Amino acid sequence: MTENRNKQAFPREMVGEAKVRREGLDLYSEKLMMLAFGGGKSGIGEGGVKIVGLVITEWKDIPMELLLRIVSLVDDRTMIMASGVCSGWRDAICSGLTHLCLSWCKNNMNNLVLSLAPKFTKLQTLVLRQDKPQLEDNAVETIASHCHDLQDLDLSKSFKLSDLSLNALAHGFPNLTKLNISGCTAFSDVSLEYLTEFCRKLKILNLCGCVKGATDRALQAIGRNCSQLQSLNLGWCENVGDVGVRSLAYGCPDLRTLDLCGCVCITGIFKIGGEFYHFTRSSYIIASSKWIF
Repeated sequence: MTENRNKQAFPREMVGEAKVRREGLDLYSEKLMMLAFGGGKSGIGEGGVKIVGLVITEWKDIPMELLLRIVSLVDDRTMIMASGVCSGWRDAICSGLTHLCLSWCKNNMNNLVLSLAPKFTKLQTLVLRQDKPQLEDNAVETIASHCHDLQDLDLSKSFKLSDLSLNALAHGFPNLTKLNISGCTAFSDVSLEYLTEFCRKLKILNLCGCVKGATDRALQAIGRNCSQLQSLNLGWCENVGDVGVRSLAYGCPDLRTLDLCGCVCITGIFKIGGEFYHFTRSSYIIASSKWIF
């Protein structure tokens, strides 16, 4: 991989100047080898590393299975760096990586996602939580276009995202079971309704602070389409009312945890199955298969 291609693939924040990156590849590979062979002296010395039936004289000679075992021991930032060592390492890591967290990236997360998503197509869990908004719709659309095995996605505090992102999620992740979009204040209830029509396997959904998205209309859609839902966070969603909560009661029999903190439009009195139930807006635990408030 040329120096110019490396510059495009990885933001400066992650790997520093080109010279430092080039000199650092051997250092990273040495550290990985130390992890692989007990954490002592570097595994590659004179004569190489001897494994039963195999001699490794250079870090490029590491078999794929061993490489994946090694990178599973390091943090995600080091793992991404390791994928730039050579084409063999890149292909092995990209084909074997299933869990990735980029929350450590403080300034260039959007560019990093645009670069990595087309390569890491086997991802099942992706955490993109931000302290300050970085992600834009094009990054989410790229993820949805390439990472179809994704089951767990955290986009919390993605203030820059619009309904375009939810529409992309709807078409890209049919097997999504866990979604955190807390703090995504721009999402509308129309797009959230659309999402539930395609992501019907959702079990854990965090909508805390999604004031525009979490409405009775959206909850009615969740009740119709997400019968496997087990946990729902509606904290501070002030447009949620009795109609929406009642829809959850009828449509989500497996629901165990419901956070309604700050949902000021709820009266707290429901008639379900001929019986009246009462609870306060601070209630959030649902026990067994029957709603107990």
